[in-house]
Amino acid sequence: QVQLVESGGGLVQAGGSLRVSCGVSGGFFSTYLMGWFRQAPGKEREFVAAISWSGGTLEYADSVKGRFIISRDNAKNTGSLQMNALKPEDTAVYYCAASSVSYFSRSRNAYDYWGQGTQVTVSS
Repeated sequence: QVQLVESGGGLVQAGGSLRVSCGVSGGFFSTYLMGWFRQAPGKEREFVAAISWSGGTLEYADSVKGRFIISRDNAKNTGSLQMNALKPEDTAVYYCAASSVSYFSRSRNAYDYWGQGTQVTVSS
């Protein structure tokens, strides 16, 4: 049983920084694609960033490019999303996800394991 647990969400002022992390247990994390998605109230869950199993391929949504940094530590079975220059429109529940079947994808349908989510609120 693969389990993902996010941590590090919270409240921050616009322009500030926050780091959310994802701990993974079970399965073979070092072979999984890892992604971050977010869902704001009344909106669909959207892609934020993804990193391949080796860390060699990274992609970001245009809305966060240049501000967010995704990383992973396969030895510790953890992943992180460093969020800088936060804006009120970044407010959402952030989910980490892992895919055991896809090398790389922005589509939430490609991910078979999900965390419970962590709230990030950016005040103006």
